[in-house]
Amino acid sequence: MTEMSKKSKNKKEKADIKAEKQNEEVLNNAEEQNTDKNTEEKDSKEQEVKAEETNFEQKYKEMHDKYLRLTAEYDNYRKRSLKEKMDLIKSAGEEILLSILPVIDNFERALSSIEKKSNEEENAVLDGVELIYKNFKDFLAQKGVTEIEAIGKDFDTDLHEAITKIPAPEEKLKGKVVDVTEKGYMMHEKVIRFAKVVVGE
Repeated sequence: MTEMSKKSKNKKEKADIKAEKQNEEVLNNAEEQNTDKNTEEKDSKEQEVKAEETNFEQKYKEMHDKYLRLTAEYDNYRKRSLKEKMDLIKSAGEEILLSILPVIDNFERALSSIEKKSNEEENAVLDGVELIYKNFKDFLAQKGVTEIEAIGKDFDTDLHEAITKIPAPEEKLKGKVVDVTEKGYMMHEKVIRFAKVVVGE
């Protein structure tokens, strides 16, 4: 072999080595870029997964909150319905009982007028009227109707209706009920008729 061919062979080998190195560098760069891309893709996928998890947690919290509110609303509705039902049962016969109250008033008037006259015949009538009156009072008591105490009590607008005011006969009766013109009644702690009263001032 000639020297020239040796030189050209060396040059060729050097060029091949150089080309191989360049190819290796290109491959290494490509691998690094692929690695960087893969890392970026991984990071973006992890961020997406985290965002989805956060979104699902938020939706869960919203749905759980709605569920709790709905449950509470239903519970309140149920309690309110039961209370309304109980009130309806308690006051079912209120209108009928209210219409009986004037009859009781008339019995009381009859009793007081019969008591003023005292003869034997009228005593028998008085006993009969008292018996009927007692039966009516017992009937009302069974239905939960009670008389409102008024005379000597402090005037209370929740229980009494003032008809008039008069000068108090005694100092201690100022602002108190002096007389009752019509008795008041309550049914299961609910006023069905206010007591019509005279108040001392």
